[in-house]
Amino acid sequence: MERTGIIIVAGGSGRRAGGARPKQFAFLGGMPVLARTINNFAAAMPGAEIVAVLPEQHIEFWNNLAARFDVAAHAVVAGGAERFDSVKNGLAALTTDPELIAVQDGVRPLGTAAMIRRVAAAAARHGAAIPVVEAVDSFRETEGEPDAEGIVPSRIVDRRRLRIVQTPQFFRADVLRRAYEADYRTEFTDDASVVEAAGHPVCLTEGERENLKLTTPEDFTIAEALIAAREEAEEEQAATDAKHL
Repeated sequence: MERTGIIIVAGGSGRRAGGARPKQFAFLGGMPVLARTINNFAAAMPGAEIVAVLPEQHIEFWNNLAARFDVAAHAVVAGGAERFDSVKNGLAALTTDPELIAVQDGVRPLGTAAMIRRVAAAAARHGAAIPVVEAVDSFRETEGEPDAEGIVPSRIVDRRRLRIVQTPQFFRADVLRRAYEADYRTEFTDDASVVEAAGHPVCLTEGERENLKLTTPEDFTIAEALIAAREEAEEEQAATDAKHL
């Protein structure tokens, strides 16, 4: 397996999620969200170097919080003004000269090991790969400003051509580092957009509906239910295995 580096970007304020602390530090199933994300990658990619990128003012808080839990080994580095800057700081913090690099949302803790490895394998083959899922809602694109009655002109968008983008986004290290030599642009909404702007195509791979980005209080409610269901399934499987011993 290629040497792998994981950059976990957790620099958001989490205002939409509510609560007294940023959502990456909120508890999910009895453990901080960021701890679950880190452990998820440590389990899926054994031996990978993990760097968490945090707001500088929260690094000490995280170090104290993480010390209370069983969190896989990781380094911590301060983020920047934009997500683009935070990823650049994460790239600079990697010390093991990885061949593959993943960039992951700190508040997306539920992706399965199978999905993570699937995206990594695609990136190893194609240089850049991201997980996506098909859109299920209808979409309309607005055109222009509201008329005198407040109606905004719009048109339907063919959802069959749309894909919802997730993380982790995996890249060959040389591809990602070269792309991040560019200056920041507002259209850089994720790492795939940075790599594409540098002229490298991006491979779409199968994501997962349960690979939620925790943004609102409702997302946390759904995630708690998913974790409980997974733990119940694991317990049932363990009991079944024990019967056959």
